[in-house]
Amino acid sequence: MKKSFKSILLDNSVPIMFVIICAICIPLSGFSPTYLINEIITRLGRNAFLILSLLIPIMAGMGLNFGMTLGAMAAEIALIFVSDWQIWGIPGVVLAMIVSIPISVFLGWMCGTLLNMAKGREMVTSYIISYFLNGVYQLVVLYMMGPIIPIKHSSIKLPRGYGIRNTVSLLNMRQCLDNAWAIRIQGVKIPILTLCIIALMCLIIVWFRRTKLGQDMRAVGQDMEVARSAGIAVERTRIISIIISTVLAGFGMVIYLQNMGNISTYASHSQIGMFCIAALLVGGASVDKASIGNVFLGVILFHLMFIVAPKAGAVITGDSMIGEYFRVFVSYAVITVALIMYETKKRNQKSNAARQLQLDQEAEEAA
Repeated sequence: MKKSFKSILLDNSVPIMFVIICAICIPLSGFSPTYLINEIITRLGRNAFLILSLLIPIMAGMGLNFGMTLGAMAAEIALIFVSDWQIWGIPGVVLAMIVSIPISVFLGWMCGTLLNMAKGREMVTSYIISYFLNGVYQLVVLYMMGPIIPIKHSSIKLPRGYGIRNTVSLLNMRQCLDNAWAIRIQGVKIPILTLCIIALMCLIIVWFRRTKLGQDMRAVGQDMEVARSAGIAVERTRIISIIISTVLAGFGMVIYLQNMGNISTYASHSQIGMFCIAALLVGGASVDKASIGNVFLGVILFHLMFIVAPKAGAVITGDSMIGEYFRVFVSYAVITVALIMYETKKRNQKSNAARQLQLDQEAEEAA
């Protein structure tokens, strides 16, 4: 029983740590319950779809997909086109999602192909791929949009006549999903349509896990060689998982940016993968296991800390920047700690398996 309790604490150490941090910071921040609930629901609608896109590659044994940034870039390019075409509201959101699909599929296929060449190092490889393609994205948006890719409206172009401005306004699209079917209860705004979309995505993931392709991904995630022996096209299955994740990340980024109401053209996507992965790990997920519950718990705890930490830091130290530094530090620290714990656990399992094999061999020799 002691061992079981200890293992539960170790397996859930990150969520427990964040619960303690939030429990300390909430009273110090002085925010009202209504304000905190409003902020949490807003951030849940804004971020949950993006984080759900991480579940498929984890199921396929490819770890945390830092390459989801590619889907975010595809969504930003799609929204730039939609802004230039002046299609706003929900039709603009839907069109942006449709336009992002072929870009996301191509980028996901390329990323998945490269990750097949780096088996066992997928996370660091996807991280570097996102940096490389960020450079390509900057080239396209800064120099090719205008002279090569037609952009009509000068309001989104730089004064020199080509390239996209640092900020593209989505004011006519801002919170169009969140305001549709929205209801208010005791001063708390609940974006029904956005939450319904997220709930539908959760149901699709549950259904997908039971399909033939979903079962193949789980088999590949457990043991690639066994899956290959069973006739599963391992490389193809891994590529498909990355493509699905990239497409879903593109959809999630469209939802995220319509909530924000503008595109920071050269920066919106830069940290999105890091924060989504940190939120998932805060929810109790690991490199090889994650659930829908981890997504929602992670969004609540991670973003609750983001809300209350600066104010609590200002109360404790008299400087709100301390809280800002703290939450940025924690977002990176969570990923580091989770990866170290995963690697330690993996090595302990290998060591225990080797020790048990040695004991079995000694028992056979003694017999």
